[in-house]
Amino acid sequence: MDHDSTDHPQPPRKARRGSQPDLPPQDLTAAADVDPATSAAEEDDEARLPEAPEEPAEAIAEGPLAVGHAAIENAVRLAPTSPGVYRMLNTASDVLYVGKAKNVRKRLASYARINAPLPARILRMIAATVTVEIVSTTTETEALLLEANLIKQLRPRFNVQLRDDKSFPYILITGDHWAPQILKHRGAQTRPGRYFGPFASAGAVNRTITALQRAFLIRSCTDGFFESRTRPCLLYQIRRCSGPCTREIDFPGYTELVREANDFLSGRSHAVKELLAAEMEKASNELEFETAALYRDRLAALSAIQSQQGINPRTVEEADVFAIHQEGGYSCVEVFFFRTGQNWGNRAYFPRAEKSFTPEEVLASFLAQFYDDKPPPKLILLSHAIEESELLADALCVKAGYKVEISVPKRGEKKELVTHALTNAREALGRKLADTATQSRLLEGMAATLGLPQVPKRIEVYDNSHIQGTNAVGAMIVAGPDGFIKNQYRKFNIKSEGLTPGDDYAMMREVLERRFKRLLKPPEGDVAKAKADDDSFPQWPDLVIIDGGRGQLNAVREIFEGLGLAQVSLMAVAKGPDRDAGRETLFMPDREAIKLEPRDPVLYFIQRLRDEAHRFVIGSHRKLRKKDIREAGLQEIPGIGPSRKRALLHHFGTLKEIERASIADLGKVPGVSAESARKIFEFFHTQPS
Repeated sequence: MDHDSTDHPQPPRKARRGSQPDLPPQDLTAAADVDPATSAAEEDDEARLPEAPEEPAEAIAEGPLAVGHAAIENAVRLAPTSPGVYRMLNTASDVLYVGKAKNVRKRLASYARINAPLPARILRMIAATVTVEIVSTTTETEALLLEANLIKQLRPRFNVQLRDDKSFPYILITGDHWAPQILKHRGAQTRPGRYFGPFASAGAVNRTITALQRAFLIRSCTDGFFESRTRPCLLYQIRRCSGPCTREIDFPGYTELVREANDFLSGRSHAVKELLAAEMEKASNELEFETAALYRDRLAALSAIQSQQGINPRTVEEADVFAIHQEGGYSCVEVFFFRTGQNWGNRAYFPRAEKSFTPEEVLASFLAQFYDDKPPPKLILLSHAIEESELLADALCVKAGYKVEISVPKRGEKKELVTHALTNAREALGRKLADTATQSRLLEGMAATLGLPQVPKRIEVYDNSHIQGTNAVGAMIVAGPDGFIKNQYRKFNIKSEGLTPGDDYAMMREVLERRFKRLLKPPEGDVAKAKADDDSFPQWPDLVIIDGGRGQLNAVREIFEGLGLAQVSLMAVAKGPDRDAGRETLFMPDREAIKLEPRDPVLYFIQRLRDEAHRFVIGSHRKLRKKDIREAGLQEIPGIGPSRKRALLHHFGTLKEIERASIADLGKVPGVSAESARKIFEFFHTQPS
């Protein structure tokens, strides 16, 4: 979807700062002293397949069911006959279920009938209910919007839950500078400019922006970098920017490039390509072959964008396509995004839902949550007809401010789009089921090999990284039956004052104490009452793995004993001689060291866990270090003063290019000797421990 918030100002007006985006709502479940993980590869947007809830083996006892019925009957007497949202809570005040109704009293009364033929999951919910809370709304539309918001926020056990609901990236062509910038954007769309999206992944946006730079030569640098230039940077040399910073192109010429880019992203790609082809032909006829080659390269870049997009509909200008497939008690919802007649990617979701939910029920709840924080398109195509589709369409109209249509196509190109999405949903769920089965076998093998009391559902792996004690950071990665759970990763900036540089034990102690003290905060301070969430994926680990030998294991064991943690299994993984993979030694409390065969699948699985923790902590350390470098400048490098810093930036353009440069390239900078080039290279490429 294209959002235009301003016209481009004229030069030489000084660049205005874009207004800061709204802060995201506070995550009520996140720990205050740990930061959510930001994966090094943002395009890895795979959703986590939830554990299928089990049906009860026997009937629910009459006692709890009677208590639940009594609680609901008491709520019925006080419930309004108007629209609203109700929440069912258990003895621990955890929300079990969030529902909405046009007549709240009538809906709750349907739960209170003792002899009513209700599904088993509803009976379990009633048996666990001790309190019902009600919020009245003016209309049923408001009730639906509030219900979706509360489900996403509270994650009730008996609702369909949308997992891994990451924000979608957009392409922004700014409008607060005389030379607009093209960049990737997430979050609130408060900065002036035109927004194009959503795209299914950050990778799709990055590839598109790179191709657009080649096609339209629009700058991607920040306004601050733009204003400081005295000569064009490397992007100008490789023909990915027209150089407006040093007036290599005048304002009318740059404005024309921006207009062409906006036209292309707005769906007028055919007209833009015809114009470029005509200009190429004209330059060729006038024997200006270098100019003709430039137009040729721009046309090739546009063709590359469209070839990467796959299927592009002829009759659908703007739509989201949803298809759901169920198998083995699981659901997969595949979403395709079409904007300006172009396919901007697709993504698979695996919502958590009990086996008794029908595809229509899962899809209806999924849609309400999906658009809770996203602008809907004007057309939504579905593979299954859902109840209250008109009500959902009205709610989306209220949020978006324009008409939104929801339909299940029966024929034509729209039906083909849905069929294509359904095929992708079926294949994605098949792959996920296969991966889950393999992962389950590995976890079972690990439990048998290590003698664990049970098959682990949650494994946490810890590692830390630093360079001679500086920029110390710890990290935790999480794995379970569905593989790596990246939305559970955490990083810990080491905060202890007076920490001896390089004291790995002290660093690990701080990380583990910060992690588990937060878990050990149950009601009334009773450690024994600490529990997992109602969510099917537990918050307490069954197994903690650390990188190290017997010494690290004993240190962590002391920490756990001090915290009163006896229920968590511990293991340390020591690297083999010469750090060879396949020769690791495993250490567990009160047991002899364990050596597994190099080809053992369990050993390979443990190596993957350790390597993922190392990858994540190294990435976190490098980000922290680069931030310090940016703040301190190149003067932090011994022997690099203001003059050499200026020469390096003039030669390479950005700090990132300096970091990428080889020793030979660094030595070509005026004033930088061979020894200085070596120091600069080693500064950026020293491996953290």
